[in-house]
Amino acid sequence: MNAERDLAPLAPSVVRALNDKLYEKRKVAALEIEKLVREFVAQNNTTQIKHVIQILAQEFALSQHPHSRKGGLIGLAACSIALGKDSGLYLKELIEPVLTCFNDADSRLRYYACEALYNIVKVARGSVLPHFNVLFDGLSKLAADPDPNVKSGSELLDRLLKDIVTESNQFDLVGFIPLLRERIYSNNQYARQFIISWILVLESVPDINLLDYLPEILDGLFQILGDNSKEIRKMCEVALGEFLKEIKKNPSSVKFAEMANILVIHCQAADDLIQLTAMCWMREFIQLAGRVMLPYSSGILTAVLPCLSYDDRKKNIKEVANVCNQSLMKLVIPEDDEMDEAKQLMTLPAEPTSEESLSKPEAVANCSLDASGDSNFSSSSVFTVTSSERIQVTLNLDGIVQVLDCHLHDTSIGMMTRIAVLKWLYHLYIKTPRKMFRHTDSLFPILLRTLSDESDEVILKDLEVLAEIASSPAGQTEEAQGPSDGSDARTGPVELHVPARAGQLSTSGTRGLECSPSSPTMNSYFYKFMINLLKRFSSERKLLENRGAFIIRQLCLLLNAENIFHSMADILLREEDLKFASTMVHTLNTILLTSSELFQLRNQLKDLKTPESRNLFCCLYRSWCHNPVTTVSLCFLTQNYKHAYDLIQKFGDLEVTVDFLTEVDKLVQLIECPIFTYLRLQLLDVKNNPYLIKALYGLLMLLPQSSAFQLLSHRLQCVPNPELMQTTDSTKASTSFKRTPASNIDYTELLQHFEKVQNKHLEARHQRAGRAEQLDRRVVL
Repeated sequence: MNAERDLAPLAPSVVRALNDKLYEKRKVAALEIEKLVREFVAQNNTTQIKHVIQILAQEFALSQHPHSRKGGLIGLAACSIALGKDSGLYLKELIEPVLTCFNDADSRLRYYACEALYNIVKVARGSVLPHFNVLFDGLSKLAADPDPNVKSGSELLDRLLKDIVTESNQFDLVGFIPLLRERIYSNNQYARQFIISWILVLESVPDINLLDYLPEILDGLFQILGDNSKEIRKMCEVALGEFLKEIKKNPSSVKFAEMANILVIHCQAADDLIQLTAMCWMREFIQLAGRVMLPYSSGILTAVLPCLSYDDRKKNIKEVANVCNQSLMKLVIPEDDEMDEAKQLMTLPAEPTSEESLSKPEAVANCSLDASGDSNFSSSSVFTVTSSERIQVTLNLDGIVQVLDCHLHDTSIGMMTRIAVLKWLYHLYIKTPRKMFRHTDSLFPILLRTLSDESDEVILKDLEVLAEIASSPAGQTEEAQGPSDGSDARTGPVELHVPARAGQLSTSGTRGLECSPSSPTMNSYFYKFMINLLKRFSSERKLLENRGAFIIRQLCLLLNAENIFHSMADILLREEDLKFASTMVHTLNTILLTSSELFQLRNQLKDLKTPESRNLFCCLYRSWCHNPVTTVSLCFLTQNYKHAYDLIQKFGDLEVTVDFLTEVDKLVQLIECPIFTYLRLQLLDVKNNPYLIKALYGLLMLLPQSSAFQLLSHRLQCVPNPELMQTTDSTKASTSFKRTPASNIDYTELLQHFEKVQNKHLEARHQRAGRAEQLDRRVVL
């Protein structure tokens, strides 16, 4: 700069001193400028004041020469000091050139700029608040300055500005929030520290309600929480903790819906601290906001469910996630099932702003997050926390089911997550059965596949869901009680037995009634379930071997045991895979004879006193014919000893295999069990039970010399001589053991059916043997 240039009212000596490289000379010039400006202030000469400021800004502070810029900065500070309380009238002209110098490459110049601005702000105090945004912007840059002196100077200025904001009630928070929202995403540690410190200050000011604008900065806060610096993370934790305290104190003024998806995103964070903090916030939101959170249920479940399978290393997250899951589940109420689409359409126009108030479009970054704009609102469910307006929400069932279905398909998820998913499905079928049955066809296949799970707990929960589907009145349709999807062409509709008396409906045990409020009667899905369960056993023999009995026994507790056996027998009667039919009948028979869960059903079959019991016996018998030995055991159970003897007579025409003899061996073992105590006692009445003794001798003749042969032989040796059993009261004794044959049962037809089924099995074995022989020949060739 030409020092001799006329820059009146500044004297040439002042101009030369401002351009000098020595700080002392520039300081002297500044004192001269301060004196000059004070005179102008005394004269109220605003024109000259503006002219001096303009010269210092344009000719010095914004000069290309570094020493001139330094002179301009100290000169502007001197002007501010001279102006005193009137400096507020010229702040724009004073501040802008100084802030420009914040970007200077020279660290010393940036320091002088910081010093100059400190003096300007110190004089102006509250008058600088209209310019707060530009000051904050400049300071946020200096906070990350690499020079320690500049950083130290900026911290002094920062503290001064915070003091001014704290003591003032004219802070423009609305105008500041956009800048804060932008700066909060800075990745620089010092800038983040600067941002958090300001948030803490603003949060502590009673007249500033930062909580109203929390949705604008919450995402950024959670990102800062993941900073590498422990100090910054701690500061951010404190800030979030203060916000959460405020939320708990004033839940009615909190915009829960606008922050829901932000929490959902960070509940899935890889950083443990972020995830735990977000999960704690989610827990409080669900408990405080209640049903306002329902439109975001699918997103919440997406975040929460995987956490339930965490190990002890993430125990805290797991525990909080479990509370979130349980609290969210409680929000689903039976009234959610009563809302039809027509009612929803009527509700929406009444409160057009409710949907807007619950949506946050920019937060929806993934398909698992369901914004409330996609959901409907119900007048039957109202959020009671909000005082200014009652927000109506409804359950977004489609989104929830989609998430649950997705988790069931994911084979990598942990056991506790799968259990939680199944608990959710069961809960939804209990609370909202009508709506849930719209999804049953899509859920049914995966629920059946889940029966192959490695965990017994998972299978139990899965069976509860399937049992609820099969027994809920909401699943009843006008379709026939046959396969509802037509997937099994070989099985036509059959009439299944339903107990006539209401009391008989509970014969499956009290546990079934405790697990489900639905009556254990059949609906349209019951038969479909039975068909598909048998298909599952047929295609996955290991499942039948390892878990078949467990699954069927549990179903007998959850549903009506009579209906289960009746329907399975009907289906197996039409089974084309005869080998599987024989295996399945053997499994069902073992369960029938040995399971404590079927005590009532065994007693019902033992007497055959009612038409229902006789109908069940005939149904079971026709399918039991797939396995000769199980057919005999069924006759023993139902005390049809003559027919059992007739069947054993037919065994001479059958192909006696090792498997056949093994089953006879097992039957002998069963006869010695408590289940057949009544049968062994009937051996005392030789006169009235000759066919029982003949049948047992028939079994003895079938057996080779084995332990079972010895066992049965010893038992028959204990049968008393009829003459020795004669007493004076023999007539009464005879009648006590005598059993009237069941009427209305055509045993001749049943025997013919047995022969027909066994011929089919013999033909099938010959075909299998022929195919095996052909295969052996091909191998040899």
